[in-house]
Amino acid sequence: MEIVINRNLIFAENRYLETDRLKLRPITLNDANDMYEYGSDEETVTYVFPIHQSIKDTKESIANYFMSAPLGKYGIELKETGKLIGAIDLRVVEQHNIAEIGYSLNKAFWGQGFVAEAASELLRLGFNELQLMRIFAIHDIDNPQSGRVMEKIGMKIEGNIPNARMCKGKIVTDIMRGITLEEWQQLHN
Repeated sequence: MEIVINRNLIFAENRYLETDRLKLRPITLNDANDMYEYGSDEETVTYVFPIHQSIKDTKESIANYFMSAPLGKYGIELKETGKLIGAIDLRVVEQHNIAEIGYSLNKAFWGQGFVAEAASELLRLGFNELQLMRIFAIHDIDNPQSGRVMEKIGMKIEGNIPNARMCKGKIVTDIMRGITLEEWQQLHN
């Protein structure tokens, strides 16, 4: 008999997560100013999403993406200041027992290990609680910094996908990285 895992319930029970320096929590309209700060910066959003032209764009993004279906989506908040510095999500593909992780971070906070810290907590949730067998992430070949974050959390290159998609009028080659449950367990034993 197959064991059925109610992943929505697990996400609902884990809407608030903490690491040493961060709180991972739901994003609300109260976060609009902090998100607009990085969402309106071309360098920050180059590989992630269309630039926010106004605070209205940011509020619409929060309402349409983060609030309409909040499970598995987290704001990255600095414990020290309460400032929202980015977002991270874990998108489960139920029928395959896998998930994709994605993230964005205010460039003022790049290079300090915040995304790796948040992503490590989502890997723990994904493998320990959600009982996933593999978690993967994709980055533009022209964005090696994102690939370094994935390396830090134990993800290995699984493939190079030429002409994977169009992004902002540009043909993108994607690098896929992933980590299996067994690989994650080896790193954490």
